[in-house]
Amino acid sequence: MVTSMDIDFHQYYNEIYPFWNRISERQKEEYIQNSYSAKYTKGQFVHNSLGQCLGMLTVYEGQLRVYIQSENGKEITLYRLDEGDTCTLSTSCIMEEITFDVFIEATKDSTLFITNSSYLNYLSEDNVYVQNFIYKQTTEKFSNVMWSMQQILFLSFDKRLASYLHDEMIKTNNNSISTTHDEIAKELGSAREVVSRMLKYFQKEGYVTLERGKIIILDKDALRKIALS
Repeated sequence: MVTSMDIDFHQYYNEIYPFWNRISERQKEEYIQNSYSAKYTKGQFVHNSLGQCLGMLTVYEGQLRVYIQSENGKEITLYRLDEGDTCTLSTSCIMEEITFDVFIEATKDSTLFITNSSYLNYLSEDNVYVQNFIYKQTTEKFSNVMWSMQQILFLSFDKRLASYLHDEMIKTNNNSISTTHDEIAKELGSAREVVSRMLKYFQKEGYVTLERGKIIILDKDALRKIALS
């Protein structure tokens, strides 16, 4: 139950969930009673294949990374969840269609609202708008998954890295990207050594400057040209 935060949950959920005005006042109160807030620090696991079925996650503050992991520990980022985003892939215990394990970690200090799976299951069976929302969210996330797989399978690494750097610069509105080679490797599903080698090449060509824990974009047009070539 979420009670400790100074927030109007009726208003917040109304802005986040399109089904909110399609459920009864009693169900709205039950929804709030069956939700709770949780705080995670950067790098902390939120969900993994051995964990409990959390239910539906909504990011109030911070950011989450959703990824898969091979048997030898190699990670591939599927997508990220920013403030206001909802994750349904952690509801596999109530959605038989989800048949693979995903891992979720906080990439920033984060506050989440988590709606318990048993109540969500009850509500989705009782209300078609809730059910449609869950399936729509899941379909959109699987589209993100397929896009990530296409990038890995069909694009050369220089294009993927150039696209990643260019997109991060646009997203943050800053030509200085605070990240590590290891973090990029996890993001792009590659090896750290491959990332380092390609970044050194980009630096040699004058596209970027490398500093400890930071990549400074010098020629965004060149990166964009590589990404689109």
